[in-house]
Amino acid sequence: MRIAVRLTPRGGRDRVEGWAAGPDGRPYLKVRVSAPPVEGEANAALTVLLAKVLKRPKSAVRIAAGETGRLKQVEIEGLTRAELEAAFGPPPAGFD
Repeated sequence: MRIAVRLTPRGGRDRVEGWAAGPDGRPYLKVRVSAPPVEGEANAALTVLLAKVLKRPKSAVRIAAGETGRLKQVEIEGLTRAELEAAFGPPPAGFD
């Protein structure tokens, strides 16, 4: 499953803040990590956090697009919609 994530580096402690929708109405998951956005540290922290919350191995979570931007597409192997909703609540309308 692929989900959109808006990552805020240097955001205090690592946490998932929940779902939001962009100006175009597309839903994304808001995530903060304490790591800085240098040398892939924030991206690595994001994949570790999502793997932990979703109870997946780190190798099952990868950034598929947007490595250098705040808005990313994250691919999570073997994740079902029910597991996604159990972890983060139901996504807003417009989620694929």
